[in-house]
Amino acid sequence: MSSRRSRSRQAESSRISEDQINELVSKLQQLLPEIQTRHSDKMSAAKILQETCNYIRNLHREVDGLSERLSELLETSDTAQAALIRSLLMQ
Repeated sequence: MSSRRSRSRQAESSRISEDQINELVSKLQQLLPEIQTRHSDKMSAAKILQETCNYIRNLHREVDGLSERLSELLETSDTAQAALIRSLLMQ
């Protein structure tokens, strides 16, 4: 019985409180540029999380596009230019 109680106490102490969730959602809301421009103070946590996922997906697409452009640039550049670009990227 005592091991069951200690596991229950550990589970309770590792749970995140509603206040902590609200604080984290608020911080997340501050980080999202699209939400900041709308001045939406009363957005639901679900909507903020959805917007966060959309923002991360857009960032991934942007990174993929930039990676493709960089690869193309490196392929079409002469050796000296490509070496310079690589050295700048490594900094």
